[in-house]
Amino acid sequence: MLVLLTAHLIAATLAPVLVRRLGRPAFYVLAMVPAAGLVWASARTAAVRDGRAVAEVYPWAGRLHLELALRMGTLSWLMVLLVGGVGALALVYCARYFPADEPGLGRFAGVFVGFAGAMLGLVVSDNLIVLYVFWELTTVFSYLLIGHDPASRAGRLAALQALIVTTLGGLAMLVGIVMLGQHAGTYRWSQLTSMPVEGGYQAVAVVLLLVGALSKSAIFPFSFWLPRAMAAPTPVSAYLHAAAMVKAGVFLIGLTGPVLAGAAPWRPVVLVAGTVTMFLGGWTALRQHDLKLLLAYGTVSQLGLLAVTLGAGLRNAALAGAMMLLAHALFKAALFFVVGVIDHTTGTRDLRDLSGLRRAAPAVWLVALLAAASMAGVPPLAGFVGKEAILAAFLGGGWWQWAVLAGVVCGSGLTVAYTVRFLWGAFADKPAVAARPVRPASWLFLAPAAVLAVAGLVAGLSAPALDGLLAGYADSYADGGTYHLALWHGLTPALGLSAVVLTGGAALFLGTARTRWWLRLRLPADGAAIYERAIGWLGRLAVEVTGATQRGSLPIYLGTILSVLVVLGGAALASGAAVATGPRLWDAPVQLVPAAALIVAAVFATRARRRLAAVVLVGVTGYATAILFVLHGAPDLALTQFLVETCTMVMFVLVLRRLPGHFSVRPLVASRRLRVAIGVAVGAVVSGLAYAATTGRQATPISTGFPGPAVSYGGGRNVVNVTLVDIRAWDTMGEISVLLVAAVGVAALVFGGSRRLVHGARRPPLPDPPRGQVWLMAGHTLDAGLRSPILEVITRLIFHVIVLFSVYLLFAGHNAPGGGFAGGLVVGLALVLRYLAGGRHELDVAAPVDAGVVMGAGLFVALGTALAAMIAGGQVLQSTLMDWHLPVLGHVHFVTSMIFDVGVYLVVIGVVLSILRSLGAEVDRQEQIERAEAEARRKEELV
Repeated sequence: MLVLLTAHLIAATLAPVLVRRLGRPAFYVLAMVPAAGLVWASARTAAVRDGRAVAEVYPWAGRLHLELALRMGTLSWLMVLLVGGVGALALVYCARYFPADEPGLGRFAGVFVGFAGAMLGLVVSDNLIVLYVFWELTTVFSYLLIGHDPASRAGRLAALQALIVTTLGGLAMLVGIVMLGQHAGTYRWSQLTSMPVEGGYQAVAVVLLLVGALSKSAIFPFSFWLPRAMAAPTPVSAYLHAAAMVKAGVFLIGLTGPVLAGAAPWRPVVLVAGTVTMFLGGWTALRQHDLKLLLAYGTVSQLGLLAVTLGAGLRNAALAGAMMLLAHALFKAALFFVVGVIDHTTGTRDLRDLSGLRRAAPAVWLVALLAAASMAGVPPLAGFVGKEAILAAFLGGGWWQWAVLAGVVCGSGLTVAYTVRFLWGAFADKPAVAARPVRPASWLFLAPAAVLAVAGLVAGLSAPALDGLLAGYADSYADGGTYHLALWHGLTPALGLSAVVLTGGAALFLGTARTRWWLRLRLPADGAAIYERAIGWLGRLAVEVTGATQRGSLPIYLGTILSVLVVLGGAALASGAAVATGPRLWDAPVQLVPAAALIVAAVFATRARRRLAAVVLVGVTGYATAILFVLHGAPDLALTQFLVETCTMVMFVLVLRRLPGHFSVRPLVASRRLRVAIGVAVGAVVSGLAYAATTGRQATPISTGFPGPAVSYGGGRNVVNVTLVDIRAWDTMGEISVLLVAAVGVAALVFGGSRRLVHGARRPPLPDPPRGQVWLMAGHTLDAGLRSPILEVITRLIFHVIVLFSVYLLFAGHNAPGGGFAGGLVVGLALVLRYLAGGRHELDVAAPVDAGVVMGAGLFVALGTALAAMIAGGQVLQSTLMDWHLPVLGHVHFVTSMIFDVGVYLVVIGVVLSILRSLGAEVDRQEQIERAEAEARRKEELV
């Protein structure tokens, strides 16, 4: 399963390149990836039939009990078949659906394959947290697919609506997952199946879980987002909104039903919401003139039916729901494909403009008839087998089963009515409507729909075989049901109800086709209108809150935040118990010197009127802190603090060039005193909290156990560096990711959307240097008044030494002070030196590579180290020790975490280079342009 997920990731990454090279035929190549999932699941049919789940577990963070747990049971197996099979056919369909010059087609292909991979991960996840991650990935991918055409306002609004609704539901579901997992002590669903569900705590968790499932599958009251999402291209509608994404909610209901259906709120929520959805969706489908919207509202109705059957908590209903899940994916995806063919061949989807298509396109008519008959529940198709099984499941039993049965009969009658309306509207001869010219459709364009339609017929004829495969899921319910899927059960009440549904639905269509009274029956509440009003109110509230709190003053913001910290932190200290030991002010008197310098610099920084003076004073506090680290015996921390403080001061100075010299035109004494008071209070409170936290510790610090594993498992004697790249490597991974994002954000703000942000390394050639000694390659490009020969000479002499020293720190950091972070900062300072000595062109000569490439390479190396360990059978980011005896070098000791440190090294270099180019070189270029423009205006005024 992990191999399949990795294949989807690789294919999604390469899809834009394939589409650029091959054009539309690239979709055929990409279709092989989800097709591989179909083949893989088919090969494990015997295991599913025998009730043996296919499981894979990859340890992740053992101490946190995190793991990548994948498991394919019967229901997951069915969904893998649908996700892979329908996904492959949808990609084949895309090759004929889109024109050759469709903009953004490569991006679309990559997102589509990525969505298929996310959906595959969702249905095979055994860990609920991992399931939620894939759940949200499907939300993001669907947002991108629905809004594929950026010029379409309807598509953008529909994508945003789907994103908001499903994300809010997903957040509620996450809370429910955490509640269940924390209560049971595990997030593995296969281990949660024995958890008793009782009490108010579990009831709240169940309701929150259902909110996520109902919102994802467009079940009332969240039904409104799905029809609007039909603004997406037809392949997206066929896959996401018929066979894949909207099935995620009902899949979750079916997956958790055997355990959670016994909770008090489960049946009322699922059955009421599902039944209401059946009626609202079916009735609204009858009112549509757009064939795609008709199918969309029909999808909403049948998702309600699936929610009712899979959430009823009955063995027979679960079996019927699994069969209907299969049938619905087959006929609904086929019908969406048919609508796309009709739209391409006739130029319209409006049934009021279509006439005589049955004679003009008989092949399309036959495919549509076969799929639509399955949707209506006509034997011997899969839809009939599933519908009859649903009717039989609710026959007998308590009053609520009879109520659900009545709802299913009425909802199924509506399904028959809008199915007939679809066939009549698309293919019938209408005397009042002129026949439109029909372009021939290629057999490959129609083939995906034909395959699915025929599969629905085969599934219906193979009902007994499917019963043996799907019974493993149904038997997880212990209510004693004995129903079996079959095409013929004899003259049973369920068969009679099926006949009533077919005749009643046909009669309803005839009644609505000949009269207009039913068009006046409107729903009392429109979910889309309620959503629009809610978004409007939310926007207004945001404006009011922003206007009241966001005054544009950074000192006010910081002062408010720090004041709250003082109040809350001080209250916590005042109400807390006294510490057990008395205060120890210092370990050695010499520590008072840097401490005093730190305090004095901090106080004067709050009183500084000039920005440069404040930056220097803040830098003094950083250097004093580094000296304290040295005196406390922490050379690694001191080295990093010195380097960070130096880089930070340089960046501050670069920014100050674009700011006024003073903080304010009229600095007020009262405001400075208030700042000093807030600073002193914050320092006192934070110091008190730190002291209370350290002296009040009861458990043994976890760091006391680091030195031993640092040598035995991490292969290094520098505990600090081994902690960063091995013991707590995930923290470092997050930190370098944040650094990368921050650097990209700074560059985006400074470059302001300029193409130079993308092509920053493409610089015009430099002018030839003057004759004579040239110390720096581009130093001559600076104005003579800005050049410093002494600085150029020093830079020429020590630049390469600094770079070599950084490499030494990188490789020595495992056993001595240093490491990738410190080494990267040293290279950054070397680049700063080249920039200060020779200007922006010298920086380009010193680093003739795009900063994004360096950062990306570093992140790729770090992630590659993490994945390589997992693929090799170990834990993520697990280190491996290697020892060699080489002829000349002797004993060589190597640790694979060093490669991870190289990634950190590259990311830090890329971050510093990006900031230097944006805050330094780009600001220089902007100032040069401004000076040239000012000089031109001055000359014009003189003329």
